[in-house]
Amino acid sequence: MGMFTTRMPRKYRRVSIYTNERKENLQKLVDRVKREQGELPDQPYDITDRFKGKFSKYTPHAQRAQEGRKLAWPVIIMIIFALLLVWYFLQTGHLYGRH
Repeated sequence: MGMFTTRMPRKYRRVSIYTNERKENLQKLVDRVKREQGELPDQPYDITDRFKGKFSKYTPHAQRAQEGRKLAWPVIIMIIFALLLVWYFLQTGHLYGRH
């Protein structure tokens, strides 16, 4: 009777492959301090902690996204400075002071 029954669509499960390591490390630190103070019970070892963030270490696109653009601001500042010099030259006809 499979011909007359309709299949239910699969449920949507969002699995994030990119993680915020700084946020996770901060949360681990807070949990560890709370456990040391006795506010939280001891937690059993979770194997998924070993694999979080491993995907981004082995893909070039994810590595670039994590690193960000480190040289962008100095380059932009240099371009603006050069454009200001060109504008000054076009306005006055010479680069430095009055001749």
